[in-house]
Amino acid sequence: MNKIILPVDFSKHSEYALETAAALARKHNAQLIVMNMLELSESIFSESSSDRQEEMLFMLASANKTFESFLDKDYLSGIDVVPMIKHHKVFKEVDTVAKQEGADLIVMGSRGHSDHDGIFTGSNTEKVVRHSDTPVLVVKSKNTNVDFDNIVLATDFSEDSIPAFQKASNLLNVLGNNVTLLHVNTPHNGFQSTDEIETKANQFLEKADAKNWKESIKYTSDYSIEDGVLNHSKKTGAHLLAMTTHGRTGLSHFFGGSISEDVVNHAVLPVITFKL
Repeated sequence: MNKIILPVDFSKHSEYALETAAALARKHNAQLIVMNMLELSESIFSESSSDRQEEMLFMLASANKTFESFLDKDYLSGIDVVPMIKHHKVFKEVDTVAKQEGADLIVMGSRGHSDHDGIFTGSNTEKVVRHSDTPVLVVKSKNTNVDFDNIVLATDFSEDSIPAFQKASNLLNVLGNNVTLLHVNTPHNGFQSTDEIETKANQFLEKADAKNWKESIKYTSDYSIEDGVLNHSKKTGAHLLAMTTHGRTGLSHFFGGSISEDVVNHAVLPVITFKL
């Protein structure tokens, strides 16, 4: 891992994300690019009046001062930190910067996991996840332990999820030592027999050129996929959840519907997403 992008709004949850991103940067000797996006209207740039220019300069000076204070942290000592201010609050710009910089990961904070305060209620984090071809790590609480030795990657073994699985497996093997490929069988959502699931899993691994993952597969049954993922993660002491996303519909991934939204909204653990 060479570069990490961290969009911030100077909130408490941005600080949680900053600590996690800093720990990852230190562990992998990566550069940390910290972005803040100002909400400046086009009129400020297009109008030549002195008042408009003064307003813009004042906002930029204020942002620089806040940025300087925000990055004044002991745990950033020795890390290659690059502050970056973007003038417009266009969240697909985060992925643009990530691509330009060749970043391996975007880290973002979110507000929590309740039904009314989650990141999937039209929030900025969802917008970044929706547009980002770069993997996004969502952090909800103070977490400086980035030794993700127990990672759960949920899958339905569908053929169209193979590219996302391959992208995920490469990065997850860098982030942790033990990655479980989890399939949840439910009574009402395409129930399959054990033989049917194992056949589909074998075909998936063969097409993905990942037969070595066979011993990493775990099966669980539950009343819903989100319950299965969360209950398995809790029971096995997982450190990180991994999901895949669909860019056209936000976090509507290969499970369909809002399952991944529910998982990430209610998960206490950090969650990393990979776009299909």
